[in-house]
Amino acid sequence: MAPRPAWKGYLKLSLVSCAVELTSATDRSEKVSFRVINRKTGNTVRRQYVDSVSGKPVDPDDEVKGYEIGSDEYLLIEEDEIDAVQIESSHTLSIVQFVDRTAIPQIYFDQPYYLSPSDEVSEEAFAVIREAMAKQKKAGIARIVLYRRERPAMIEPFDKGLLLTTLRYDKTVRQPDEVFDGLHESKLDPELVDLATHIIDKKQAKFDPSGFEDHYEEALLALIEAKRKGKKPPVAKPAERPTNVVNLFEALKKSLGEEDSPREPPRKSSSQRKASPGAGKPTKKPAAAKTRKSA
Repeated sequence: MAPRPAWKGYLKLSLVSCAVELTSATDRSEKVSFRVINRKTGNTVRRQYVDSVSGKPVDPDDEVKGYEIGSDEYLLIEEDEIDAVQIESSHTLSIVQFVDRTAIPQIYFDQPYYLSPSDEVSEEAFAVIREAMAKQKKAGIARIVLYRRERPAMIEPFDKGLLLTTLRYDKTVRQPDEVFDGLHESKLDPELVDLATHIIDKKQAKFDPSGFEDHYEEALLALIEAKRKGKKPPVAKPAERPTNVVNLFEALKKSLGEEDSPREPPRKSSSQRKASPGAGKPTKKPAAAKTRKSA
């Protein structure tokens, strides 16, 4: 089943526009999820709003949104009144400027969506806009109303279509000096940095997201399967917590030695075994640089 569009509207570049639809680029439907169950009856539990003063359940027809304007004083806002709030970005993705993608710090990236033409009539204009952006190697900046919030967005060529990534507002991003301001700059031993650099060299590989595995999800599934079969849940030994390194030079040398030793190839998960031939092939690692002799 094709995913349902999260938004439908128009993509506009100056006087050129075309009908488009937005589809989430991520899928969480396969994740393990749990329902809340009444332990005594085995029935599922249903959430219900209750009046904060009387404690009585509230009928769904009597539920209404309220905006606090004073102490325990609320202005009631109906759903149709919220739906009636319409601005240009509610239905039109108007590209206001173009930037280098690398000029946007990654911390501002939020949620990715696929952007595609919603009908055959729009395909030509969509393709022209996409091709021009690809030729100039630029990303477009626009605004879009999603889930009753206006969000800045970056639009860039991706595969046969466009990728829209919602961006965070500057006021919502904590500035790094709030966290890193207390870090002290110190003069580092070049030999220590050199050893760490060699470890990085030996760990270089081609990015392959198909190799990512959710080990916590697998542990949850193992627990569920054991309980289904009436067996005792597997007891995992707690992972050994690392401690602060006392001798950084020796730790780096030992790490480099472990990277030099041959290793067994990682065991493929069931999803990887079903992958098409050639998927996730190991990449040839670059030759490592020679380590300097310790003093």
